[in-house]
Amino acid sequence: MKKIREYMEEEIQQAFLEAGYEAEYGKVTLSNRPDLCEYQCNGAMAGAKAFRKAPIKIAQEVAERLKDSRWLKEVSVAPPGFLNLTLKEESLAEYLGRMQREDLGLTQVEEPQTILVDYGGPNVAKPLHVGHLRSAIIGESVKRMGRKMGHRVLGDIHLGDWGYQMGLIITELKQRQPQLPYFQEGADDFPEEAPFTIGELEEIYPTASQKAKADEAYREEALEATKQLQYGHKGYLAIWRHIMKVSTADLKKNYDRLKVSFDLWRGESDAQKDIPDMISWLKKEGLAHMDQGALVIDVAEATDTKEVPPCMIQKSDGASLYGTTDLATLIQREREFQPDQVVYVVDKRQELHFVQVFRAAKKTGIVGEDTKLSFLGFGTMNGKDGKPFKTREGGVMRLEYLIQEITDNMYEKISANRTVSEEEGRETAKLVGLAAIKYGDLSNQASKDYIFDVDRFTSFEGNTGPYILYTIVRIKSILARYEEDGGNLDQPVILPPAGDSEKELMLQAARYSEVMEGATQELAPHKICAYIFELSNSFNRFYHDTRILGEEDAAKKESYIGLLCLTRQILEECIDVLGFEAPERM
Repeated sequence: MKKIREYMEEEIQQAFLEAGYEAEYGKVTLSNRPDLCEYQCNGAMAGAKAFRKAPIKIAQEVAERLKDSRWLKEVSVAPPGFLNLTLKEESLAEYLGRMQREDLGLTQVEEPQTILVDYGGPNVAKPLHVGHLRSAIIGESVKRMGRKMGHRVLGDIHLGDWGYQMGLIITELKQRQPQLPYFQEGADDFPEEAPFTIGELEEIYPTASQKAKADEAYREEALEATKQLQYGHKGYLAIWRHIMKVSTADLKKNYDRLKVSFDLWRGESDAQKDIPDMISWLKKEGLAHMDQGALVIDVAEATDTKEVPPCMIQKSDGASLYGTTDLATLIQREREFQPDQVVYVVDKRQELHFVQVFRAAKKTGIVGEDTKLSFLGFGTMNGKDGKPFKTREGGVMRLEYLIQEITDNMYEKISANRTVSEEEGRETAKLVGLAAIKYGDLSNQASKDYIFDVDRFTSFEGNTGPYILYTIVRIKSILARYEEDGGNLDQPVILPPAGDSEKELMLQAARYSEVMEGATQELAPHKICAYIFELSNSFNRFYHDTRILGEEDAAKKESYIGLLCLTRQILEECIDVLGFEAPERM
């Protein structure tokens, strides 16, 4: 099903052609002056230069040919050559009727792509903290948007599960419990249960890290343990498996609370087996060369405006780096999935690293020229002081504590506003709290830093998740009362709007497919947030202007109900893509 803008565009392009101009000038956009019109076309300004003619003359000629338009009620010309467009109410109602019948007017892509989204990226043996929030929330939404448009999208957590941190844990565990079989020479029979809990593991790592900074001998022992693990030491590999099992179980529990899931639980360790062959191949093909003892790939380009250093593949001591692992991971992904696109949702401060990796992957042929490698860099989540979000004591806040704090805040507000059972109140608070967190993050452009303001994000007023959910619950309540009075919600017929607020709501609803498609292409969940905020505002204006259930004209009341059903469905589809849901009541 075409977008409503495309129907208008077809007519205006035809009018440009009939007036003797190019059809390409007939591009239609939303009006930037909604007080004057609903849509606009600025093509006369572009055509003026090419045809050496005053833009207002061109606009007038085009407008003259749109008098019998099927879609446009009014076409007016404004200096210096704008075409101001107002939709016919009958055509708008007809379009919404089709949306009711045809999946809200959303047409999935004709050629689905395989898209792999790399997001999450936590280190094992460490608790999730607020610094992990943005990657998880943004990545989950990007994954869901792609699937909504019909693509095959896979989410990969890409765990930090290899390297020096493992050597630190092994060394500290050995000092504390040297009698364990993992440290006995020749042992190859190890317990199935880990010798530590997640709580103990989360204490072991920072303790070991601090010791290594203060004690060079301890650091050397940890480096040696890391090397032995990478060479296949049986006891150390058994400890590593315990770390992975305990950590991933805890990670899954916390990601579940965020309604974030991954199709692939791969990590840096999974890429290790490809690294030796990759390095040998890069050397053999002359794709990498030695520079001051290190193996590098030159990735600088003539058009660079600032220095882009070579991508280092192997240090002079033979050690691999993040770039090595990232390239080996791409080899693995090409082998298993042949993705059309790989999206990396990571801190924007890593941009240079990924410029190097992307260029190295293309230059070496690890990925083909047609494979799109996308960097979706996100900004920092800051506290009210403008600095990275911390606990009241100044430490890094664990993610589960943040979720609990927001949930408790919402429970207090819900309990204060109405009488609910504690069980219902707690469950509702979880849903609304999660909406507050996710919408608060996603409503900001990903690349921007933002202030995480608990009071503002949990408010039921303004551009917040709770406000969006309150709007949905309000619609649900009206529809429930309509059904209680004997009404039928089976696709009521939507009539042409009779008032301004009704038409405004219908115009907003008609934009759904265009917003969803555009946001998906641009990897921009904030555009969906902006849309549902506008749609919610339009609904609430209509609600305050209209006696919906008190309307005496049965056909008109049914039309109102049809519009409410459509609005609710659009809002619910959008919040599902953003990764949260609405309760039945609030």
